[in-house]
Amino acid sequence: MPKEIINKPGPLDEDEWLIIRRHTIEGQRMLDRVGGFMRDVGVIVRAHHERWDGGGYPDGLAGTAIPLEARIIAACDSWNAMTTDRAYRAALPAAAAAQELRAHAGTQFDPDVAAAVLAVVAVEERASSPRAVAVVS
Repeated sequence: MPKEIINKPGPLDEDEWLIIRRHTIEGQRMLDRVGGFMRDVGVIVRAHHERWDGGGYPDGLAGTAIPLEARIIAACDSWNAMTTDRAYRAALPAAAAAQELRAHAGTQFDPDVAAAVLAVVAVEERASSPRAVAVVS
């Protein structure tokens, strides 16, 4: 995908969206050319922008018709996109990103996968927070 589109500071126009939406198909094509088990990975790459409710792309898959691995990648990729700075906006705080995952569980995201991602990031937040140190006398 052209870097000028990926790093564009403003909204994408219709033609740019058409290019972006092809990355799933192009990714699968590249992996099909590699062959072997990478063909299986290509199926996952193709499906990682499908939505639990069927409103995604490129094939309009819904629910469990979307490979589990693609559902996991979709939720993790969305978490990463929300919590990192982008050319078009600053990173969201983790609490706001968590709310977005919760709000879209059952529509954009597999609800079980969204819950698992939220559990993992909660553990990560606890692990990285300052801990009280007990003083032993």
